[in-house]
Amino acid sequence: MSQFDIVAIGTSAGGLKALTEVLSNLPKDFPVPILIVQHLDPRHKSLMAEILQRHSDMNIKEAEDGEDIKNSTVYIAPPNRHMLTTDKKIELTKTEFVHFSRPSIDLLFDSVAADYKDRAIAVILTGSGMDGAIGIKAIKENGGTTIAQDSRTSEYFSMPDTAIKTGSIDFILPLNEIAGALVKLVTIEPGEQ
Repeated sequence: MSQFDIVAIGTSAGGLKALTEVLSNLPKDFPVPILIVQHLDPRHKSLMAEILQRHSDMNIKEAEDGEDIKNSTVYIAPPNRHMLTTDKKIELTKTEFVHFSRPSIDLLFDSVAADYKDRAIAVILTGSGMDGAIGIKAIKENGGTTIAQDSRTSEYFSMPDTAIKTGSIDFILPLNEIAGALVKLVTIEPGEQ
């Protein structure tokens, strides 16, 4: 039994490459769900789930409103919808933009922090802007674990940097070490550290 129940990932510019790297190095039976917000053009249908599925053994899908969150599944926020968790279910909304973004990383992380408390891991990958920093603080304040991509491997370091400057990041890692860290974190038994 893992001490974590969910991984939430936020990314923006450069995110497709970063997500491909992380997801392609996770096992098919990764024991917890992964929720992803990638800033996307709201005017177009997203092919992100299909593109990422080509590189991963995990089940990857665009999130649907009201669906149960299942282990070993990756949920991608659809364009122009915020993705939140409520009682371990996906909730999609069209509420106001946050930091000029919908979907918002902050809203996802805030909802995960409220829903999963210390059983959540949040990851900030490459991206421009500051979305995710407030949500990272919420994850940390609720006892969760936080990871940011390092400056050397980020195509755009603004989002990871802003998150790091909150003082709420536990691990600053190069992109090629993030999947291994996630596997290690979710497979450690409580009390084993």
